[in-house]
Amino acid sequence: MHLTVLVAQFPITLSVRQNLDYIQQVLNIAQVGDLVVFPEGAISGYSTDLSFLEKIDSSIVAGGLGNIKQEASRRKIHVWIGACYQADDRWFNAAWGFTPDEQTFKYHKVNLATHERGVFTPGKELPVFNISTPNGDAKIGVQLCREIRYPEQWGWLARSGAEIILHLNNAVGNAQDQSVWRSHLVSRAAELQRYVISANNAGLEQKCPTIAISPGGLVLDELCSDQPGLIRVDLDLSQVSNWYLDQRRPDICDWRYDIQNKG
Repeated sequence: MHLTVLVAQFPITLSVRQNLDYIQQVLNIAQVGDLVVFPEGAISGYSTDLSFLEKIDSSIVAGGLGNIKQEASRRKIHVWIGACYQADDRWFNAAWGFTPDEQTFKYHKVNLATHERGVFTPGKELPVFNISTPNGDAKIGVQLCREIRYPEQWGWLARSGAEIILHLNNAVGNAQDQSVWRSHLVSRAAELQRYVISANNAGLEQKCPTIAISPGGLVLDELCSDQPGLIRVDLDLSQVSNWYLDQRRPDICDWRYDIQNKG
């Protein structure tokens, strides 16, 4: 099965309306069947200074999410996009997925950044989402930003059947970290033999490129810039494999085994 992915980066602002304008420009050029991926906080904006949450008009964020859902249905595309949102007096950092048949998927960031803790409510699950395309079904896992540093979460998604792991990112401010973050993504793809698609904020001093990586760990395309840009790649899901996963030694290194047998 083949799937075309359109990965978008743009300079994310703290103006929801301005972000939505750029998002719409990308959706306007998406093609039928595309999987379109945007960064973390692409709708709401994002900052390490979480006082920005106080200025968010939740009704505009909700309206934007509703419009993107309609666009996904009208254009027959899949869209994954990040947004901070409030529900029941709690804030969440989430990735939203919209399908051509009007399904809505949601992933809440499990491993919050230190500055997010006490403000955002962490997620409690690492779900795998099934999407239907004209060529067949694909299974999607999602991670957000600093969750790149927790390979056990990525491994869980792969062992749960994910064929593509989307990494919605908003990491800018220190380009010295770029080689490290890029290496993490290549390792996740190669060790799990999964496609890894990462969309980052197009800010100055990107900590990580916007990048697409094959199950063999080969970089298919990447952007490293503070300018808006797009990557379009074709994914051949027949390349996804459990060859390495099936050779694990859980009798040696599985924490559940250790607890059971070592008290």
